Amino acid sequence: MGSPHDQSLGIALPDSIRHYPMGDQAIVLSFGDSLSEAVNTQVRKVVACIENWSQPGIIEYVPAYTTITIYYDPLTITYQELLTAFQTIIQDISDDPKYKGVKKEIPVYYNGDDLAYVAQYNGLTEEEVIHIHSAPEYRVYMIGFVPGFPYLGGMDSRIATARKEVPRLKIEAGAVGIAGQQTGVYPIATPGGWQIIGHTPLQLFDLKREKPSLLEVGDLVCFVPITYNEFVKLKTESYGH
Repeated sequence: MGSPHDQSLGIALPDSIRHYPMGDQAIVLSFGDSLSEAVNTQVRKVVACIENWSQPGIIEYVPAYTTITIYYDPLTITYQELLTAFQTIIQDISDDPKYKGVKKEIPVYYNGDDLAYVAQYNGLTEEEVIHIHSAPEYRVYMIGFVPGFPYLGGMDSRIATARKEVPRLKIEAGAVGIAGQQTGVYPIATPGGWQIIGHTPLQLFDLKREKPSLLEVGDLVCFVPITYNEFVKLKTESYGH
């Protein structure tokens, strides 16, 4: 494992960077040990450099909260050759405003099956949960565990609620949930254990779009409470699911 500012990378970012192999076909770049806006911004800057990288031997890359995993063909490029090549694309990382993310509003009808439970769990009323949940500006830290699922940072700890002990077999697309101190939106129907507090009429993932995922890492998200009639109206429009 490299030192916090590994010279083989040729850079010294504000947060520590380490690199280590994951098997013989992947390299992990680690930007820190804790989730923060600063670390996430560094991840996004490097991802922006990698997106248009034409380096032979690169198969794919997977950004996460504090890391980027780059998969490569060891018959085409070695670990050290990859590090050397990688050095050349990140020397001129700037503070361009594009790294600050795009602000996007997500309308939510707060009618979730678990809204009352979340309120009771935290000693609040349902109205207080809605107000607290829709007040912050959230940052998209990661996309996973299914295509388009945003892991959002910045939720108020007053509404943090443990996951369900027994996950549901199916949660419908558009469900807005809470798990621990995180909140997120289910882009497609899938099993899940998050506490569901509402639903959005927006389609977060659509293969027909040029960019299938409505949200991207680094985006800033605001949840906007809407009524049932507004929910139905938006859902029937072309961008609803």
